[in-house]
Amino acid sequence: MKNIDPTLLNNFRSPAFPGSFFMSFEGIEGAGKSTQIVRIKEYLEDRNFNVIVLREPGGTSFGERLRQAILNSEKDLHPTTEAYLFCSARAQLLTEVVLQELNEPNTIIICDRFLDSTIAYQGVARGLGIESVLKMHTIFPLNLVPHKTFYIRIDLETSLERQRMRNLPKDYFESRDDSFHSKLIEGYDACAELFTDRIKVIDGSKSADEVYLKLKSEIDELIFN
Repeated sequence: MKNIDPTLLNNFRSPAFPGSFFMSFEGIEGAGKSTQIVRIKEYLEDRNFNVIVLREPGGTSFGERLRQAILNSEKDLHPTTEAYLFCSARAQLLTEVVLQELNEPNTIIICDRFLDSTIAYQGVARGLGIESVLKMHTIFPLNLVPHKTFYIRIDLETSLERQRMRNLPKDYFESRDDSFHSKLIEGYDACAELFTDRIKVIDGSKSADEVYLKLKSEIDELIFN
C-alpha cells in the first residue's frame, strides 16, 4: 500500500511459543464471526487443544470496564481517545492473558477482533489515519500480532440485511450511518493488503457451513503443516 512507512510494518511479530497459536477473527457487523468462533473452538477442542476465546476490547477486568465505557458512551469520543483506550485494553490483554496462556503447550487463543479493528475503525472509518494507529503499536507488547487473522468479508448490503434480521440494540459504533460502515470495509481491505502473510480473507457471503469448512482447512494448514 502506498504512503505507509514499511519500517512500521516490519515492527510487528507473532509470539514465539512452540505448539501454541494465537488467532484473531475480523469483519464488520453481520460477518458471522461469533458463530464461526464457536464452531472452530469446538473443532479444536475435539483435537485436544486448550482453546481460550477472548474479545476486544475486553478479556480482562480492566478491558471489560473500558469496553463498557466506550460502547455505552452517550457522547461522541475523539478518535484518538478511542484508539488509545483500545491500545490500553490490548496491552493489558496481551500481558495478563495472551502471553501467559500461550506459554502452556497445546494452547490456542482465539480473539474476536484485534489490531486490525483499530486500523479499520479508528484509522480509516474515524479518520485518524492508518500510520497513526501503526505508530501507537511500535512498543512491546503492542507490536505483537496473531499468527493468523481470518477476515470474514461481506459487503455493506449483506451486513445491513443481517443486522435487520437480528434486530438487536445498536451500540456506540453499530449505530453510525452507512458511510461509516462502508469505510470499515475499506479499512479491513487495507489491512488485508498491508499484512498479506498474516491475514486470510474468507468470503462471508457464502453459507455458514461453507465458511466453516474454509476456516477449518486454513487452520489445519496453520497448525498441522
